[in-house]
Amino acid sequence: MDADAIALSVAEHDEPPASLNPALRALWLARKGRWDAAHDLCQDVPGNAGAWIHAWLHREEGDYSNACYWYARAHKPAPAADAPLEAEWFEITRALAG
Repeated sequence: MDADAIALSVAEHDEPPASLNPALRALWLARKGRWDAAHDLCQDVPGNAGAWIHAWLHREEGDYSNACYWYARAHKPAPAADAPLEAEWFEITRALAG
């Protein structure tokens, strides 16, 4: 599934597709507004992918200093605190959907 299909799935369904890996499932949950579930799941995603999702979630939450910590762990530059969240959600999802 690509990023556009994942976003469409969020709009049309109550649960993520079973075929999504944990990283994409966390992004699906985040887009659905299920922050706690997305946060719990991304903590189990190893490496830079999990850290990048974690960073984005804390930026969405409004905890920019914590987000910056996780961006550093992901080896990604932290966007401005007020940078569009949706654009970055698509960037992360495209990168991880491969």
